Amino acid sequence: MNLSWSHQSLTRRRTLAAATGLAVGALVPPGPALAVAAQYTNPVVWQDFADIDIIRVGDTYYASASTMHYSPGAPVLRSYDLVNWEIAGHSVPVLDFGAKYDLNGTRGYVRGIWASSLAYRPSNRTFYWLGQIDFARTYLYTATAVEGPWNRLTTINAPYYDAGLLVDTDDTLYVAYGNTTISVAQLSSDGRNQIRTQEVFRTPSSVGTLEGARFYKINGQYYIFLTRPANGQYILKSSSGPFGPYAMREVLLDLRGPIPGGGVPHQGGLVQTQSGAWYYMAFVDAYPGGRMPALAPVTWTADGWPVVQLVNGAWGTMYPSPAVPTPPRQVTPMTGVDTFDGTTLKPRWEWNHNPDNTKWSVGNGLTLRTATVTHDLYWARNTLTHRIQGPTSTATVQLDHSAMRDGDRAGLALLRDSSAWIGLKRDGGATRVVMVTGLTMDSNWNTTGTGTEIASAPVSDGRIWLRANADIRPGAPRPGTFSYSTDGITFTRLGPAFPMGNDWRFFMGYRFALFSHATQALGGAVRVTRFEVSTP
Repeated sequence: MNLSWSHQSLTRRRTLAAATGLAVGALVPPGPALAVAAQYTNPVVWQDFADIDIIRVGDTYYASASTMHYSPGAPVLRSYDLVNWEIAGHSVPVLDFGAKYDLNGTRGYVRGIWASSLAYRPSNRTFYWLGQIDFARTYLYTATAVEGPWNRLTTINAPYYDAGLLVDTDDTLYVAYGNTTISVAQLSSDGRNQIRTQEVFRTPSSVGTLEGARFYKINGQYYIFLTRPANGQYILKSSSGPFGPYAMREVLLDLRGPIPGGGVPHQGGLVQTQSGAWYYMAFVDAYPGGRMPALAPVTWTADGWPVVQLVNGAWGTMYPSPAVPTPPRQVTPMTGVDTFDGTTLKPRWEWNHNPDNTKWSVGNGLTLRTATVTHDLYWARNTLTHRIQGPTSTATVQLDHSAMRDGDRAGLALLRDSSAWIGLKRDGGATRVVMVTGLTMDSNWNTTGTGTEIASAPVSDGRIWLRANADIRPGAPRPGTFSYSTDGITFTRLGPAFPMGNDWRFFMGYRFALFSHATQALGGAVRVTRFEVSTP
């Protein structure tokens, strides 16, 4: 796996960074009843949440991540102890940035939500999300609760690439951004406009590329936290104000990470606990699964530089758990069963591009009516995705296919730029369960293969269980396998193992994906009555 991206151009490893912004002053005195478990294990989340931006508001920690072409975008994670996390909502409810995000004549693969920033403004008790889209404009969304509703506050006609939003102690809004040349912009008091922008740092050629800004004020000093993709982390410090001048120091370089076969922990952000301790949440490149958040404690030198605490010269697989107040409740698991009750999808789900909202519904299961006539899954709207839990996990779907029509295709995919699926084909009034592989894209994310059926079996009843098992341990292509059942108890393997590729260039890792599309005419549907992600 090629994780040395320093020779890549300014194109994709804008890996999205995130940036952050809660200004931090003096250390906070300890709160009540500190809960200290023995140890935690990295990665703290073995799911694909890249370019983490992390903040604390009161006794609650929040993190944002990049999602590219998935909708809704920019998930907000929540934790009370920095170790156990849940998905609380999304900052970008719909990717309303052009027709390509609707799969309308063009496609938005590997575009969309890249490096973005999450901040909290105490003066108006409001959360802010800021990110640039398509290197054209920067968008700012706000909400008074991370669950939403999130609303677009403004569009700024300048792309703040890999931006970090800082809410200063005097309530001024600043943005640090850029690739190699780092700039700082000041926003108007309402956050709607740029007041000024200025270059504050130019990366030395000996370092190469720096990007992925986070912006902090800590003990009166201004810090811009930057990544050298994908093997280093650096920090800039200014004692003279947000516009510098800045001095630079290396935080880590070529550091051994906590996931065997994975990359160097980098990017991400710094956060301070209620008792004054500091932590760095980075991510680890761990394809085919994606980029996994990892947490390490940080100390500070006497002259104000952060130092990551290592274990035997490496980012630790285990550390003592943070001393934090007893959590008010357990967080909602990111795995388990979903029967699609209620009126909305749970926040663990994201669509591949924006959905056609007239073609799906929840309540008494998830109904997917065909929304596209195509032979290409990558063009099919209303494909619903779920992150894969590492190191290995299994998705099982109970599917009612009695309303499928001739030409319809529906099932469960392992979705990325090289994909495979198990599902149903209805043709000539007959339905078969099939395994299809060979769905591929080129490096410009154009389809090069729409799939080849390599195994099948007849089915008669209108109900079937489909299963996909995914091994996403990094370091080599890993197997995905498919099976089916007619009773939900005995499963039959279908087709050979599918090798899940570990190339980084698609950025997003493999996902489980539910789909239903037509190849002849719209009108058919399937109903998912139960979905479960389980681990060994």
